[in-house]
Amino acid sequence: MRTRFAPSPTGPLHLGHAYSAMLASDLAASAGGTFLLRIEDIDQGRARPQWEAQIYEDLHWLGLEWPEPVMRQSERLAEYRAALELLWRRGLLYPCTCRRRDILEAASAPQEGGEPVYGPDGIVYPGTCRGVPRTGALPADALRLDMRRALQGIDTIEFTEIGAGPDGESGRISLSPEALVTGVGDIVVARRDMGTSYHLSVVVDDAAQSITHVVRGRDLFEATSIHVVLQRLLGLPTPLYHHHKLIRDADGKRLAKRDDARAIATYRAEGLTPDDIRAMVGL
Repeated sequence: MRTRFAPSPTGPLHLGHAYSAMLASDLAASAGGTFLLRIEDIDQGRARPQWEAQIYEDLHWLGLEWPEPVMRQSERLAEYRAALELLWRRGLLYPCTCRRRDILEAASAPQEGGEPVYGPDGIVYPGTCRGVPRTGALPADALRLDMRRALQGIDTIEFTEIGAGPDGESGRISLSPEALVTGVGDIVVARRDMGTSYHLSVVVDDAAQSITHVVRGRDLFEATSIHVVLQRLLGLPTPLYHHHKLIRDADGKRLAKRDDARAIATYRAEGLTPDDIRAMVGL
């Protein structure tokens, strides 16, 4: 078994991060496997060295260990471009110049039904740029996956859930291509300012690290279908998925990085122990 914890260095780790990291580490340890750390720093506009240093410090304080060197996404842009080149050559990508306001206006137009459809990435893209002719090599624009074209000849998209989705889903999860076309749509696989996207990078990196079990929060359950589609298109293995509960505040809201009151560093400063943190998250 190989699990991983993949935080972004854009703020302090909080209780939810601690739960996810410790759960992934515990699962690997119980099976005699390996727990890995990956730094997801493709958003260089928000990533900060001090937050990355804090990640290492907090995780070590919690008692977690991992093999070195740590994979950092900012050092893997060539690998992401190679995956994009493969999809581009197969005619599965197209450049998109739409901005958020353009998408909202197009999705809300009367011919689209008046109310936009929301998927894992927000409003399902209405396909405005899909018909623009593709010319030349892979462009530097934002790139979208033509979901309908990508799923031609595929009867179903499946993955195994060993945790539980938001509605208690577990076992073998199946989605029809039509459900993905209408409910997910043409997702962005490369942002103009990054040269990649979360969806593409996480799929390429999980394969590169031979991850067998992806442990993450239920808020990412819907995104898993996107990742399985990309795995099939790129010829990569599909891990088992364990989506876990979300740690929430007293009002039931999911914790965010701006919630400094529940940051691991704050609890450390207050004198709590790693065992206290485990008890707080139910481990």
